[in-house]
Amino acid sequence: MKTLDSNAYHWRTHNPGRVLNSALRRFEQRVMDLMTEAGHAETRRWHVNLTRHLDLDGTRITDLARRSAMTNAAMNELIGQCEELGLVERVADPTDKRVRIVRFTTTGLAWLDDFGRAVAVAQEEMVREVGSRNLSVLLKDLAAYAGSVD
Repeated sequence: MKTLDSNAYHWRTHNPGRVLNSALRRFEQRVMDLMTEAGHAETRRWHVNLTRHLDLDGTRITDLARRSAMTNAAMNELIGQCEELGLVERVADPTDKRVRIVRFTTTGLAWLDDFGRAVAVAQEEMVREVGSRNLSVLLKDLAAYAGSVD
């Protein structure tokens, strides 16, 4: 087998996708650590995937699955886990009784408030590390980029 030049494959670890993924993992881990400190040790990152896509007034399961890039079956399993934690409930859609809507419970809304505080703390820590102006420009540019693919 021929000897590979690792410099020729530098792009594998030094590309925007890889850097963004690493930054996301670090940020989300900090938020989850703060949630544990706030008494929510049972919450996992995958639960956040549901709650970040859940509208405050409720969302149809098919819409949650689409927004989360999951199958309906996987989303239903995730909803079940969040129901067991008391964060969400399934109710009939008032416009179509055959359809279920997922919405936050009172406990879920309290959890969401704690989550918002954890995000704010993690973001302030990021500001101290990278600078307010740099983060502002980064967020603006990434939002524009993300919007261009929606």
